[in-house]
Amino acid sequence: MADRILIVDDEASLRDALARILTAEGYEVRQAGDGKEALGILGAQRFDFLLCDLRMPVMGGLDLLREITARGIPGTVIMMSAFGTVETAVEAMKLGAYDYVSKPFMSDEILLALRKAAERERLRTENAFLRSEIEKTARPEEILYASRPMEEVVRTTGKVKDYDATVLVTGESGTGKELVARLLHFGGRRKGKPFVAVNCGAIPETLLESELFGHRRGAFTEAKSDRAGLIEEAGGGTLFLDEIGEFPLPLQTKLLRFLQEGEIRRLGDTETTKVNVRLVAATARDLEREVAGGRFREDLFYRLNVIRIHVPPLRERRDDIPLLAKHFLSHYCGKYGKREMLLSADALAAMTAHEWRGNVRELRNLMERCALLATGAEVTRAGLLAVWKGSGSPRGGETGPAIEIRVPVSPERPDLKAAVRELERQLIRIALERTGGSRPKAAELLGISHPTLLYKAKEFGIEGG
Repeated sequence: MADRILIVDDEASLRDALARILTAEGYEVRQAGDGKEALGILGAQRFDFLLCDLRMPVMGGLDLLREITARGIPGTVIMMSAFGTVETAVEAMKLGAYDYVSKPFMSDEILLALRKAAERERLRTENAFLRSEIEKTARPEEILYASRPMEEVVRTTGKVKDYDATVLVTGESGTGKELVARLLHFGGRRKGKPFVAVNCGAIPETLLESELFGHRRGAFTEAKSDRAGLIEEAGGGTLFLDEIGEFPLPLQTKLLRFLQEGEIRRLGDTETTKVNVRLVAATARDLEREVAGGRFREDLFYRLNVIRIHVPPLRERRDDIPLLAKHFLSHYCGKYGKREMLLSADALAAMTAHEWRGNVRELRNLMERCALLATGAEVTRAGLLAVWKGSGSPRGGETGPAIEIRVPVSPERPDLKAAVRELERQLIRIALERTGGSRPKAAELLGISHPTLLYKAKEFGIEGG
């Protein structure tokens, strides 16, 4: 669809000349003789651009611009005048005009101004979209969960998001620790400022100091110019240090000073710089054990551990698995232009029973492979296992993902009978989940008779089927 332009000028010959030029360039053009006529047209039709003269009878360009701003009328305004001054140009810009062109002008000047304005609008729209997409992933309502453990994570995050207290996010790899950090930032008062994420384990120790704290020219051989570090780039916002347990011991003192004093010193500099940055750190390691082993400073640990948020592994929040699986599958079907797929009940049961040592990251990857490799409108258990087996999953085997069953046993008084009963109970529950609650099918899967399963299910208080 062609861009629409409204030319507002009391000189009819100029309007006609401009209209011919712009129409030839593919624009859809309308004309108005003054600001009042233009307002009537703008009330009935939307325009992408307004080429507006400064001096006109009835209503001039600046008054029209004020009305456009007050009424929230969309469109990019470019002012035109043969009587312009620097002061009028500045005033027009303050009122919302994008550009100012002096008469007489060449047609190329107008066309260039329009192209620049279109490019600016494209970038503005794109940036707004990207920001909204980023923020969507960090709003409480966009975090998908159905389990009580994740409900507690979101609740705690909501309590501390508007404060500057340092937060330590713990949890296994792939559980979504960065998502919590993004929620703290984009859900809090710093959301309009930068969010800078750094994986401490991914940057070589020799480069980490320069990357974080910056450097002065000549600080080392490759330092050809002054450079601000990532801490300064996060100014006013949030610095997320992922895998903080990998942070080199020699640099921990410098990080501690930043947390204590709110200031940094670039590599090779003699002066310190004040910075206003909130720090959120994350680790899959046991930092208390690292402290005990002398691999992590105790004083730094306590500085980081003001607020602790633990993200539980996926196997401890199985209620989230169906919700996440459906979301990821839908996402990747859309991403790759595939027809929307559903997950069958037995496929969801198989995933719910899986241990997910790779946590949410492992689940996401599996759903991406299903979107690309599975056939048909529904991913069945057989189809899921085919994709799983084909992925080379270490727990895939011939029959799909392995299941880890934990039976609590007292080391002082191990009770074999009680342990066997608990094992039977868990296996029956898993079999029922995999068969969608069908007790005859569950009995067949377990290799026992249907009456035996009915008896044991009643004994263990297992409902359904």
